[in-house]
Amino acid sequence: MKLLIVVQHPFELWQAPPWFSERLRGDFPDLEIVQLASYQDVDRHLSDAGIFIGWSLRPEQLALATQLRWIHSPAAAVHALMTPALAASNIVVTNASSVHGPVVAEHALALMLARAKRIPSAVHYQDKKVWAQQDLWRETPLPCELAGATLALIGFGGIGREVARLAAAFGMRVLVVREHPDRAAGNSKPETGNLVQLGPTDLDDALSSADFVVLAAPLTPKTRGLINAARLARMKPAAYLVNVSRGPLIDDAALVAALQAGKLGGAALDVFEKEPLAPGSPYWTLPNVLITPHSAALTDRLWDRHYALLSENLRRFLSGRPLLGIVDKHAGY
Repeated sequence: MKLLIVVQHPFELWQAPPWFSERLRGDFPDLEIVQLASYQDVDRHLSDAGIFIGWSLRPEQLALATQLRWIHSPAAAVHALMTPALAASNIVVTNASSVHGPVVAEHALALMLARAKRIPSAVHYQDKKVWAQQDLWRETPLPCELAGATLALIGFGGIGREVARLAAAFGMRVLVVREHPDRAAGNSKPETGNLVQLGPTDLDDALSSADFVVLAAPLTPKTRGLINAARLARMKPAAYLVNVSRGPLIDDAALVAALQAGKLGGAALDVFEKEPLAPGSPYWTLPNVLITPHSAALTDRLWDRHYALLSENLRRFLSGRPLLGIVDKHAGY
């Protein structure tokens, strides 16, 4: 069986390193493993590929892949793969949410701490060699604690579960808003201590209660534009919005207007609808916005983590056992 790897991206960390396929050949000698640096020659390899690893396949490329049984995305999000033809097929799709979840969750906590403890302002004053203790205290909202604060966590997949675990360890009350709050996730129960699971109809109430809001939901037709003007208006004036999911979950014009009017404590954004973020974006100059350049998943262990997941799933696939990280192709996550 042929395993075809095409992980093309302008950012070097997102590209599969050469050792990745070499190690797979050593561990799985019965597989024919082809790793391409780009999609240039992908068509001639698709016709007999049984497994594909990559970010996306166009419908005309999928049509060539008549032997394909399994697609694995090295991303947590799979919207770039989801087409009606793929959804209607018998091809199993898996994602790497378990690879990225713990790393992105750490970043989300770092962003919350940075906002709560005024780290961006402290760096600003450091650049000016100003001892700004009084200045930091006079900023609004006031510096605060995570312990005892309420977090509205939107989404409870691989990233959301890890955010909830870390936030609970900080002593936060966590309101999880998810599509199916009655379903167990990992070892979680619908309501456990500081963790309360809610459904989509409870989103507005959760936003109204929250001191911090973290977006960790997949991008689907239901979640696009989820945080709009009406929902921003529900949030507390001192609350912070953190997005480590996908940019289109937020109505940018509405968020910029709310931040400019001082209706939110601030925002910390790792993802945007169009990336790289344009130099003319108002986000760059808003003093209550912290920007990281889609860097939440960066870690020196990334491809080791990818390898651990993929090799385990290959063993499962070849022995006919259920795979880890299976995507609901109709739900889109």
